[in-house]
Amino acid sequence: MRSDRSFIELKARQRARLLLDEGSFRELLDPFDVIMSPWLGPQGIVPQSDDGMVVARGTINGQPAVVVAIEGSFQGGSMGEVSGAKMAAALELAAEDNRNGIKTQAVLCLETGGVRLQEANLGLAAIADIHAAIVDLRRYTPVIGIIAGTVGCFGGMSIAAALCSYLIVTREARLGLNGPQVIEQEAGIEEYDSRDRPFIWSMTGGETRYRSGLVDMLVSDGEQAVKKAMNEAIAKGIPAQHRSDNYAWFLPRLSQFDTQKQADAQQILQLFSREEEK
Repeated sequence: MRSDRSFIELKARQRARLLLDEGSFRELLDPFDVIMSPWLGPQGIVPQSDDGMVVARGTINGQPAVVVAIEGSFQGGSMGEVSGAKMAAALELAAEDNRNGIKTQAVLCLETGGVRLQEANLGLAAIADIHAAIVDLRRYTPVIGIIAGTVGCFGGMSIAAALCSYLIVTREARLGLNGPQVIEQEAGIEEYDSRDRPFIWSMTGGETRYRSGLVDMLVSDGEQAVKKAMNEAIAKGIPAQHRSDNYAWFLPRLSQFDTQKQADAQQILQLFSREEEK
């Protein structure tokens, strides 16, 4: 028997409960409140009573905290009006707590394909609110993002991940602006074969993103390994400079990249290498 059980295999509610101190988990707007999307039913899609978003209050190491976890098994973790509003409101309330002298930590478990196409405009507006809320909250306390698997983190929510103070991934995680199927559909299978799993993970997998400096911590898939990394990230405090504020370093590299060539993992690593600065 494994001494450290899989974090990836946990549902969103289990992840939130695990990351909070034992016995402190208290869910806000839980399934019994039945606050769910009004848009899915009319389109023939069975809604979920929490809209695939778990918001929990509690403590981490005795300090007030909020953990927001996306349920990747519901609609691919896609963000709609209700689920997006739940995450944004949780972050906004945490920022308000901090302004009122209540030091409240924040952890986001991100398993999402991005905006929910059935609620496109409403979902996009909610994601924009999430971006603004992260930027506001991270002034007071580090916002920790965790991408474990199996869905990954794509679309507008990949920008939310990039805005986090610290980002933790497993090797099984994936992170990218567009998902493999979307790229294949738009650019063709010759450009991006979404069925080629080794290729996909070599481009957007957790290890590549870590080696590229786009995430901060690479951990094994285990409950305690993820929780330990979360605690270490919280202990670091607010970074001197957030990754998203370092655009002057990233933009020239992106503008110089030759898009006529087929990208590969080695090009990605070279693109974001900081060897010349050492």
